[in-house]
Amino acid sequence: MEFDAARDALIVVDLQRDFLPGGALAVAGGDEVVQPIARLCRRFATVVATQDFHPIGHVSFASAHPCRQPFDQVVLHGDVQMLWPDHCVAGSAGAALDPALPDERITLILRKGTRVAVDSYSAFRENPDERGRRMSTGLGAWLRDRGVERVHVVGLALDYCVQATALDAREEGFETIVVRDLTRSVGAPDPALALLADSGVRLVESRDLVRDTK
Repeated sequence: MEFDAARDALIVVDLQRDFLPGGALAVAGGDEVVQPIARLCRRFATVVATQDFHPIGHVSFASAHPCRQPFDQVVLHGDVQMLWPDHCVAGSAGAALDPALPDERITLILRKGTRVAVDSYSAFRENPDERGRRMSTGLGAWLRDRGVERVHVVGLALDYCVQATALDAREEGFETIVVRDLTRSVGAPDPALALLADSGVRLVESRDLVRDTK
């Protein structure tokens, strides 16, 4: 498929040290997508890199919940919340984007999960807060202001932040594509891929992306 620099954007989700091998919340095989994503960044005029950037004691950390362990689930603000090991703490080495990402190609770094009592998987909207609201990050308006009509989503992890970002991109009205070989998942990928496809998200392989040079 062809893509056009004037109307397409690449969203690189959470390609951070804590999600890579050796990190606090490593996604198996996450290192395998780093270099291909870095190369893909050079083919887009608009590249958004998201970054988990949690305060100490963040609500998603199991350590913030007495008697709970990582990967326990709790109900938070009426929604199911997975509890994680402490990860991507603001300003820590683990929160840093992988240095292979070309700084000069990144148009916007969007930090999420910055409020201690609210998690944020999606690049477009936070998870529900205490009033059940999902507050906008402003990314949708920012992309529209740049003339973007279609987004390509890659990164970590497919079954959490990539999925949430792609689903919200569709709800924001963007044609949405997930480049599935440039993602890795925490669990089995099939349920996430099926949900995305059923929601109108297009699934492609990176080898199928051809830039429109007209």
